[in-house]
Amino acid sequence: MTDISAFDALNQLADLSSHHAVGLPAQVDTTPRWSGIGFSLLGCKLIAPMRQIGEMLEVPASSTRLPGVHPWVVGLSNVRGRLLPLFDMAYFFGGKAEGHRKQQRVLVIETESLYSGLIVDQAFGMQHFTADRFSETVDAVPPALEPYVRGSYTDPTGVDWAVFDMGALVQEPRFVNASLS
Repeated sequence: MTDISAFDALNQLADLSSHHAVGLPAQVDTTPRWSGIGFSLLGCKLIAPMRQIGEMLEVPASSTRLPGVHPWVVGLSNVRGRLLPLFDMAYFFGGKAEGHRKQQRVLVIETESLYSGLIVDQAFGMQHFTADRFSETVDAVPPALEPYVRGSYTDPTGVDWAVFDMGALVQEPRFVNASLS
């Protein structure tokens, strides 16, 4: 019977473990990925960068109309104790909402100076794309949306998603100043 120290026993166990260990699987997909929130507006599939959308909500059941504002301003709604201005984005861009009201969603944008809810025709949640699926060109985007689109991604089924820049929208004077005067 041999006396071995605890240290030697652990070394033997480590050697046996590494001798029988199976290597980790190779990384198959190392292509950078891009994620955003998918939505539709004016019959177009759009995607906004994740960092530009604070949350996604159902359209609140009630809101208070405001006097002296453009008709695309739906009103104010109390969302968890905060007053959220709601904007009908289809109407803002010169169209009308498509689909059923139950499908509509509110995309909440929040910056240091702005807290607003944008009502879109439908939301599709998070969408993920590989960077190699990006194109700077965009097909079939309504002219009213063109100033806010920054390229597109194509999903695996071949559908193009135009990248919508909420940052450009919140700098639009017509959007920021919703009053009629």
